[in-house]
Amino acid sequence: MKVFGLVGWSGSGKTTLLTSVLPELARRGLTVSTMKHTHHRFDVDKPGKDSFEHREAGANEVMVVSSKRWALMHEHEEKQNPDMDQLIGRMAPVDLLLIEGFKQHRHAKLEVHRPAVGKPLLCLEDPGIIAVASDEALTDVKVPVLDLNDSAAVTQFILDYCGIGTKEGDDAA
Repeated sequence: MKVFGLVGWSGSGKTTLLTSVLPELARRGLTVSTMKHTHHRFDVDKPGKDSFEHREAGANEVMVVSSKRWALMHEHEEKQNPDMDQLIGRMAPVDLLLIEGFKQHRHAKLEVHRPAVGKPLLCLEDPGIIAVASDEALTDVKVPVLDLNDSAAVTQFILDYCGIGTKEGDDAA
């Protein structure tokens, strides 16, 4: 399974780019999963639901299952993020795992950068960033710069970098 990431400051458009790349990958016949990091406390469960009550009562893991999907919630008391490699290992194998966030992990990353956000380029300090997608021309950048608004070009860059071709029988590419 190939792993590739999108990183950038809040408000740079990481999620927007990711959600425009996903249909391109699906159209090419590839299986893709995503992993998203958040700095905020979050909950996918709701008070009053049985699964919420299970966790509140002390269950370490709760799996909710329906005919359309299942979700596994795992509680951990650690003050830091779980080990990234262990999290990746829990993912079902696919052609490509796209990771949004997790700046510190060693996987290859594309930086999403909008100068209007007013934050510095991450690629100047992070050798794991192998390209930047921006909505403006950038100077003094030693990695390829892609047009943030051209999701087809960004998709092709990711596929080329990861060495992934389209599935047989697909006429796209």
